[in-house]
Amino acid sequence: MIRDEQRQQQLLAEVRDWVRTVAIPNEDRVARTAEVPGALVDDMRRRGFFGWSIPTAYGGRGLTTEELIQAALELSQCSVAFRARVGTNTGIGSEALVADGTEEQKRAYLPKLASGEWTGCFALTEKEAGSDATALQTSAVRDGDSYVLNGAKCFITNAPIADLFTVLVRTDPDDLSYRGISAFLVERGTPGLSAGEPYQMMGQAGSPVSEVYFENCRVPAANLIGGVEGQGFRTAMKVLNKQRLHLAALCTGPAIRMLDEAITHATQRRQFGERLADFQLVQAMIADSETEIQAARALILETARKRDCGEDVTKEASICKYFASEMCGRVADRAVQVFGGSGYVANYSCIERLYRDVRLFRLYEGTSQMHQINIAKQVLRSAEASKVG
Repeated sequence: MIRDEQRQQQLLAEVRDWVRTVAIPNEDRVARTAEVPGALVDDMRRRGFFGWSIPTAYGGRGLTTEELIQAALELSQCSVAFRARVGTNTGIGSEALVADGTEEQKRAYLPKLASGEWTGCFALTEKEAGSDATALQTSAVRDGDSYVLNGAKCFITNAPIADLFTVLVRTDPDDLSYRGISAFLVERGTPGLSAGEPYQMMGQAGSPVSEVYFENCRVPAANLIGGVEGQGFRTAMKVLNKQRLHLAALCTGPAIRMLDEAITHATQRRQFGERLADFQLVQAMIADSETEIQAARALILETARKRDCGEDVTKEASICKYFASEMCGRVADRAVQVFGGSGYVANYSCIERLYRDVRLFRLYEGTSQMHQINIAKQVLRSAEASKVG
């Protein structure tokens, strides 16, 4: 659903130009310092990148799903750190509020997230509750007009720099199902809340990820998202359905970039008196990569349009994330192969860094294996239902 084609094309042109003239020239700097420079963060704020998916009533741009996907495809063609810096605000860090927050909660927090004044994050995963989200053990106990939170989260993107944490906890210790889970908004600086040091990771330098700890952390009852206990898991699923679609686009952008880099190298590098691009086996890798990128892009945009039309895209979002993340890994591997030794050495190309960066895509927002299981369950359930009907 594109509301204003001209305005959308202006946005995409701006993002495309910013990626090529600002972000890509600063990629090595980000990798070296392990942070996105403050001046570039301020630039993204001024351009409104943080508020893409937040409704206009709260200071955002109010992009539809399709519009957000198109913008994400452009922004993700540079270092993952740049899109991750804004990504929680345009995705999981704000989506719970947008989907199920009370009007008071939205007015209190969404304008700060939309402007980039505050950075949000989504604290769901625990060491014993990753793919099985219902196994989480972080607790919240009602005490007067507050809840007291205790527990720990791990692998939380932007936790070291976040100002607002959307936290999934168990409010009913006697109900170990999804019905015992609630969602809270916790501000940085709340006594009892702390974030660990950023992990040393395989890739994605400049995107801080860490653990989050709650030790008798007292949160106002007014910060219970939606004002109702037991709705947290449903809220999380709403967040993850859209985010998986968003993430699928964020997997496809890097694949586009890596293929472009491989094509440039193949047309310039000569072996045996010929360009690499003239060898048929190299052409086969280029053809396979282009085909898979186009397939992913078409699938993601089609699903985005379905979501904008109000359709349930739970299965389709899972398919998009699964296919796009696996596709990106295959494109990365082929890009290294096209570059040869230069693709393995950071001194000679960006492919070495991108190869490490994109490996995480197949793990977060649900591993590929979990998506396979979920997709199969939904397909089989539909098949059984059609037989009964």
